[in-house]
Amino acid sequence: MRKMRVLTWHVHGSYLWYLAHARHDFYVPVKPGRPEGYGGRAGTLPWPENVHEVEADAARRLELDCVLFQSRNNYLVDQYELLSDAQQRLPRIYLEHDPPRQHPTDTQHVVDDPHVLLVHVTPFNALMWDSGRTPTRVIEHGVTVPAGARYSGELPRGVVVVNGLRQRGRRLGADLFDRVRRDVALDIAGMGSEALGGAGDLSRDRLAAFITQRRFFFNPIRYTSLGLAVCEAMMLGMPVIGLATTEMATVIENGVSGYVDTDARRLIAVMQDLLRDPAEARRLGEGARRLAEQRFNIRRFAGDWDDAFALVTGARRELAPASTGRGNGAGVW
Repeated sequence: MRKMRVLTWHVHGSYLWYLAHARHDFYVPVKPGRPEGYGGRAGTLPWPENVHEVEADAARRLELDCVLFQSRNNYLVDQYELLSDAQQRLPRIYLEHDPPRQHPTDTQHVVDDPHVLLVHVTPFNALMWDSGRTPTRVIEHGVTVPAGARYSGELPRGVVVVNGLRQRGRRLGADLFDRVRRDVALDIAGMGSEALGGAGDLSRDRLAAFITQRRFFFNPIRYTSLGLAVCEAMMLGMPVIGLATTEMATVIENGVSGYVDTDARRLIAVMQDLLRDPAEARRLGEGARRLAEQRFNIRRFAGDWDDAFALVTGARRELAPASTGRGNGAGVW
């Protein structure tokens, strides 16, 4: 397919970097001081040439094929401040990164428009949101890992990768991290992890080298989307231990790629077993890697986004959901 010219925002840097593996041109607006959503090519990621910064004031002069929203603010505020009337009528996609926060089953999505494609990053998210009359589809994560990086697990310690864990509290599992750390040797990386004695925000190469030395990857998060860090750990060949909630319940198979449960005591027992048995940890890690290569393949991910962009920019037909009315499920485009 031809390259599309897509305007989007820097909402989740790692996701934007992976999205750029779909070889379209992505234009990300920036503002002085680079406030939230306007960071452009910021951070330690090796941004490819198809991610272009554009001054926010100049966005309305761009020739575009599609607008990709990634937050409520993008949809409710930013588009009216940045885009021309004609750009606001372009094909539109809303990428929803998270499950509903207000209520797990009865929250109405901010988009209620049969002319917008709503993309969820996990089937769990699509299940839980009330998407009303908005057509939806799921594009699961796709990840890559640094060349040559592979699990060794020589250190009898677990590792957690969560940004801002202390500030984000129970939903991200700050209390579980503290509880488990009393019984199991755990290290942590991610933005703000220095406050917990962690390694801080590491570049991709340094992060891969850091976590692959540890025996297992622990995901303490109670309720959010499937983290890219989990997918990356699996692709590196690490066994994953976590909570049997959200999409994690379908990703990790007990005894095959790791272990998930809703009882922290059982999770701790499994972690302690893996610290004593590096061969079992290695076997589970291989299972995780096989699943990741099948389910979170970057070529599949890029192809799914190619299909989504082609769909919304193609015939520009009227979209009709398979069923209408809130609470009855949204159509699939």
